[in-house]
Amino acid sequence: MTHTQLLDVSSITKKAGGRTLLQDVSFSVRQGEVCGFVGPNGAGKTTLMRIMTGLIKPTRGQVTIGGVSVQEDRKRALSQVGAIVEAPIFFPYLSGRDNLMNLARLHPNLKSAAERKARVEEALQTVGLEGRGGDKVRTYSLGMNQRLGIAQALLGDPKLILLDEPANGLDPMGIRELRSLILKLRDERGISFFVSSHLLDELQRIGDRFVMIKEGRLLWQGTSEEWKDNAGSRGLEEYFVELMTS
Repeated sequence: MTHTQLLDVSSITKKAGGRTLLQDVSFSVRQGEVCGFVGPNGAGKTTLMRIMTGLIKPTRGQVTIGGVSVQEDRKRALSQVGAIVEAPIFFPYLSGRDNLMNLARLHPNLKSAAERKARVEEALQTVGLEGRGGDKVRTYSLGMNQRLGIAQALLGDPKLILLDEPANGLDPMGIRELRSLILKLRDERGISFFVSSHLLDELQRIGDRFVMIKEGRLLWQGTSEEWKDNAGSRGLEEYFVELMTS
């Protein structure tokens, strides 16, 4: 694992409709880290992830990915990113492979049909769907849809993947498969993950670093070891609840 800073969120503030949705939120994530992003409903998590992907603009501050500002050069910054900010959406009447082929055509670095086909097959194999790539997406389980979403995120050969509540609705087997896939991509490819989730137990299994927000403000950030040290005998869940209710 490297220690190069990959994602830098600097003094992000977002105001809309007379409300402050985010206030001076700053943190960083290094290459090859899984960062868990936690907070109660309405804390501003999805708003921040939309800013990170350039879907909305902050009132103040900036996000840089690999040294490139999303606000100043969105296309170049996001060329390093794969994201599933909401549930992945595919055409159910097409196969998983055909859905990915359609999406691969949108990547400027995949210029030829041969390049696109090779990347799609590689992505299907990476997420364990090579045997089901020819099946229509409507026959996929929720877990398979999530893995196909990660395959989509891998098409551009990203350094960073953003996931918003990726385990929602998954059964224990689906959660285990997702966890194994994230850790495999981190360990074998050095891909960083920024994962928003309410499933604290699951995040504790995969997270190297954590960022917590409450009411649009940064509440705590640090490594998994620091979180465990701070929690002590109370346990991680109790410590999280204590932070959120204090």
